[in-house]
Amino acid sequence: MAEKKIGEVVKFFVKPGVAAVKVTSGELSIGDTVRYTGHTTDFEEKLDSMEIDNEQIEKAVEGDYIGVKVSDRVRPGDEMFKVTPD
Repeated sequence: MAEKKIGEVVKFFVKPGVAAVKVTSGELSIGDTVRYTGHTTDFEEKLDSMEIDNEQIEKAVEGDYIGVKVSDRVRPGDEMFKVTPD
């Protein structure tokens, strides 16, 4: 599996389990597999939903600030990678 850095976590909201992510390169779509890594973070999951300003979106591009549901805790500064088959 190949990984390409796609974004960085800006903030984490505990109660809804949502990460605010800045997309720094490339493009992200619903159904993509992403991996979160950081000092104490390392897990992979499939994107089920993305939002910009509380509106559901199908695709995010470089420069977008998105909200994504996460199954585990992430921290500001953690990196998000898009996982693609080789």
